[in-house]
Amino acid sequence: MFRRTASRLISLQTRARFASTKTLKETLQDVIPAKQEQLKRLKAEHSQTVIGDVKVENIIGGMRGLKSMLWEASVLDPNEGIRFHGLSIPDCQQQLPPAPGGKEIIAESMLWLLLTGKVPIEAETRQLSRELADKGDLPTYVEKLIDGLSPSIHPMTQLGIGVAALNHDSVFQKAYESGIKKADYWTYTLEDCLTLIARLPALAARIYRNVYKQRAAAPPINKDLDLVGNYAALMGYGANKDLTEYLRLYISIHGDHEGGNASAHAAHLVGSTLADPYLAYSAALFALAGPLHGLANQEVLRWQLAMQKELGDNITHENIKDYLWKTLKSGQVVPGYGHGVLRKSDPRFIALQEFCDSRPGLLKSPTIQLVKKTYEVAPGVLTEHGKTKNPWPNVDAASGCVLYHYGLTEFKYYTVIFGVSRALGALTQLVWARALGLPLERPKSVSMDTLQDIISKSA
Repeated sequence: MFRRTASRLISLQTRARFASTKTLKETLQDVIPAKQEQLKRLKAEHSQTVIGDVKVENIIGGMRGLKSMLWEASVLDPNEGIRFHGLSIPDCQQQLPPAPGGKEIIAESMLWLLLTGKVPIEAETRQLSRELADKGDLPTYVEKLIDGLSPSIHPMTQLGIGVAALNHDSVFQKAYESGIKKADYWTYTLEDCLTLIARLPALAARIYRNVYKQRAAAPPINKDLDLVGNYAALMGYGANKDLTEYLRLYISIHGDHEGGNASAHAAHLVGSTLADPYLAYSAALFALAGPLHGLANQEVLRWQLAMQKELGDNITHENIKDYLWKTLKSGQVVPGYGHGVLRKSDPRFIALQEFCDSRPGLLKSPTIQLVKKTYEVAPGVLTEHGKTKNPWPNVDAASGCVLYHYGLTEFKYYTVIFGVSRALGALTQLVWARALGLPLERPKSVSMDTLQDIISKSA
């Protein structure tokens, strides 16, 4: 009797604490006016200020390095790596609340930071976790759609289909069609974005079970778990606490990597047409599915396992060095090394390495040992080779290998996890694009003949 009374009292206290805590939407309402005023001043006082040159290499080289997008949540520095509203990954690990009983950042903490620029308190993340869990069940029509797809269809194709189909319930689309003020666009967009983030674990897990687990039934969403805790449980890995913690870290630090990467840019581009968040993010997912973007960690793992098979138990620095040179001399790149922007070791890679260092089971894994030893050798070999601007590892050098160690060995599914993660940043920017009234994206293209004419006239 005493235990039940005490439990009920704690529950009431928790509800009262949550009730006195501002919601995510309320916090955004507080910070949006200052950002709107900042943008207004930039337009009025600095719209003609030149911030850089456009070179031919920018136009024919995938627009790399060209400063041409506004992206609020994160900035990627070539030497420091990613910062989320000024916070580095180590800063986030120290300041953002983990799950109860856990140590790693949770998606809700990162989402709160990305959206508001503020570090949430624990009660705010718990409140957001409950809100997302309440929204997390898939509509029956999406369950039937996904269940009707052949297991032979790539998991990323299925994820994009499912996300696009969820626009059936878009509150933004319905509000827009009924006629709403432009100043209110962001509120309906936020509601769609939170619902989409909430439903991604159930959608992604259903695809996993359909494709790899003979359509085994998933447990119900646990309203007391965080987003990734539920995702792990829905896939069937809820009892694996280390994997769950790894997924929390992985999904949080993959959540945003500024706006120029293909998936984030695709979401921004499609979103600028005032397409609803479901359609905008489905475009991002199909960009993420490309081999030059989200499939990289699969390629790293295949390469690592091939090296492990060839070297056997005799894994030394010298043997790894020989294998690296063999890879390079065959005309291939060393997967997991180099980055389009970074010129130092990816801080996300370092965070995953530190996760491995804290767990004896991972340190004993031959696959993880090979990752660490390759890191000790590869930069020197790549520097000597002389054909890469950045000989240091990116996050893909480790991320898939840890999943493999924990038993999640289905390579094709790895990008789906990335897709669950990247929603945090891409959808954050969609909310801010609507709050700031950003216009339709429409850059100017030129032909090679036009380029030649411009070059001739400038000579």
